[in-house]
Amino acid sequence: MQLSQFFRSSPAARDSVAPLILRVALGAMLFPHGAQKLLGWFGGYGFTGSMGFLTGQVGAPWIVGLLVILGEFFGSLLLLVGLGTRFAAASVAIIMAGATIQHQANGFFMNWAGNQKGEGLEFFLLAIGIAFSLIALGGGKWSLDSRLTRDHA
Repeated sequence: MQLSQFFRSSPAARDSVAPLILRVALGAMLFPHGAQKLLGWFGGYGFTGSMGFLTGQVGAPWIVGLLVILGEFFGSLLLLVGLGTRFAAASVAIIMAGATIQHQANGFFMNWAGNQKGEGLEFFLLAIGIAFSLIALGGGKWSLDSRLTRDHA
């Protein structure tokens, strides 16, 4: 597969608003989480605190912690503009798969009422589903992927 094919969508998907909606929703949802981990925004612990949590409490190797932090932050930005959509979506899917493993003991449902040990899997599974849709469809309408490959499709 050529690199340009990795960024190229089918003509129907390229002009569709469905991938646009999916990638903006996933990117907008993921951005605050990435900003918490990398920059300490939105009440987060920043890079050092997040690395400490991921490598210490979670027990992830440092490279995994680094990739999670960078993947959430930069992956969300890439999704929002639609650049490297399939790569960013695959990264998000892998991060969310890791989160499902980490949270599986908490059951399926989110902890809306605050009456369980932690968060359940439903959020992570939804994000994985959106990510797989974007891997299949590409960035869609108004994505930089579409713009960069339109003349070569």
